[in-house]
Amino acid sequence: MTTRPAKTVAGLHLIAGFIVFATMTLTLWQISEGIRDHEPLTITDARLSSWLRTHHTPAMTTAMFAITALGATLVVSSIAVAFGIYFISRRRFHWLTAFMSSVFGGMLLNRLLKYAFHRPRPFFDNPLLTLTGYSFPSGHTMMATVLYGVTAAYLISKTRAWRLRILIVLVAASLILLVGFSRIYLGAHYLSDVIGAMAEGLAWLSLCLAVVFSICRQRTSR
Repeated sequence: MTTRPAKTVAGLHLIAGFIVFATMTLTLWQISEGIRDHEPLTITDARLSSWLRTHHTPAMTTAMFAITALGATLVVSSIAVAFGIYFISRRRFHWLTAFMSSVFGGMLLNRLLKYAFHRPRPFFDNPLLTLTGYSFPSGHTMMATVLYGVTAAYLISKTRAWRLRILIVLVAASLILLVGFSRIYLGAHYLSDVIGAMAEGLAWLSLCLAVVFSICRQRTSR
């Protein structure tokens, strides 16, 4: 029989996950409405992109191409598969489910949202990147958010040292922010594309983690 404390913990995790999911989904929707209605955020988008375009340096451009690869589909998929093999070998199937649903489910969700919003990408003469497809929300940023977010969640679960936990969060957040910035710098996305992708990624990640681990705790407590 499931004990009351186990039910309570599972319930609280599920509620917390849905709160984050609802908040980030609302944030994504508000950004999309701001883009649709040409609110001040779109002016900031254009100004920031133009400013960055006029302040490129060879060294910075090289660094940004390296950083943006951390959110590329091949890199993200390879890291996720590597973790998946590790979890299978350790029989940690709840983490396997969390990783696969977060990363690969997130990829599918991002593609669907791009087609739903169909926002054109930034346009520049002599662009650093020539890309097809839609701009909002940023796929690289979203994939970085779910991958490094779920990786941070796993590493945090393996330690009780608060300093190490804080370091893990800071490293994950830095990677996500750097990937997001690289997409703006390279002219692939606007600022609002990146913010929207972070909101999308956090929403999806929180939902996956909350559901997977609530179910896991209920099963293991029986």
